[in-house]
Amino acid sequence: MWKQFGKYYGLAILLPTCTLVGYIIGFLLDKGFGTRFFKLVFLLLGIAAGFIELIRELNKDQDDGGS
Repeated sequence: MWKQFGKYYGLAILLPTCTLVGYIIGFLLDKGFGTRFFKLVFLLLGIAAGFIELIRELNKDQDDGGS
């Protein structure tokens, strides 16, 4: 039971973490280059990466029989 809890808790943290990391990278690049668009680009890339990894993990779970 705790193993499943840990796995799904990790999935719940995955998407916000990827989004935050993408935003921070974009923010730092904007600050370094004096631009304003890297935040948006890397925010969207972080969201996409989070969804892709979430789908991969859920498909892996489904292929393993759900448990």
